[in-house]
Amino acid sequence: MAEIEQVLAHRGGSATYADLRTLVSARAIRAALRARSVRRVAKGVYALPDAPEALTAARSQGGVVSHLSAAQHWQMGVVTSPQLPHVTLPPGRVRRKAGLPCVLHWADVPAIADVTTPIRTVLDCVRTLPLSEGLAVADSALHRGIVDQDDLLAAAERLTGPHRRRIQQVVQLADHRAESVLESALRAILVEAAIEGFEPQLPVRDAGFSARLDLGHRVLRIGLEADGFEHHGTRRALVRDCRRSVQLSLRGWRVLRFSWEDVMYDAHWVAEAVRAMTESPALSNRPDQAA
Repeated sequence: MAEIEQVLAHRGGSATYADLRTLVSARAIRAALRARSVRRVAKGVYALPDAPEALTAARSQGGVVSHLSAAQHWQMGVVTSPQLPHVTLPPGRVRRKAGLPCVLHWADVPAIADVTTPIRTVLDCVRTLPLSEGLAVADSALHRGIVDQDDLLAAAERLTGPHRRRIQQVVQLADHRAESVLESALRAILVEAAIEGFEPQLPVRDAGFSARLDLGHRVLRIGLEADGFEHHGTRRALVRDCRRSVQLSLRGWRVLRFSWEDVMYDAHWVAEAVRAMTESPALSNRPDQAA
């Protein structure tokens, strides 16, 4: 790999001319451009052909990667990938006409290597996204150990400005036990419908059986499963899931399974189905027993 390509790779795939000139010559930069091993993405900004899209766009605009793009950079789970990179510029900074296409925001933000810090990333996503998507990012960041719950709560408490109360409420709902963005989105539906009592990844165990429910109600013995096709798309998975469902039924659990399409596109129907189950007279005779 040529010297300039090594420098760019070390910088995440892109760099300003000023940064490059501290390590390589102007002649080397011109030679790399002629050879098309490096491209100019904006005035004074250079990148490898396969440089990360979001980071390259941020540097082309003179900003930092933020919001959902930063969530992806930090490997947090997202419900929907952004169509364009999200970039935050300092207040007053003018958008560069020659910069790469992106969704721009303006704020003073803490950043690491031109990406908003993990905690700031979670707060930005919670501030700007619907509950289902913001909660998914927050849950994922906690579950993967990318942010600490106490630090996140403290950062939310220090916030000022618009949407402060809403951000704090969503951060308080975030739960490290959640294991998928679809599960988080399903829990968000319950929150918005004021349906209480369901816990993420509720264990159901006895001497001969062990399982966890995506969401479970200990008292009513109702389980909710958020089923993404990638986890249930084989014959072996079908056999396993059928056996598991029978075992749960034998132990007095009623389980509702919801697809990605249900959770993402028919939240009202999902909420009404869960509400109908929780209010079912058939449940009145069930023992009040925890899992």
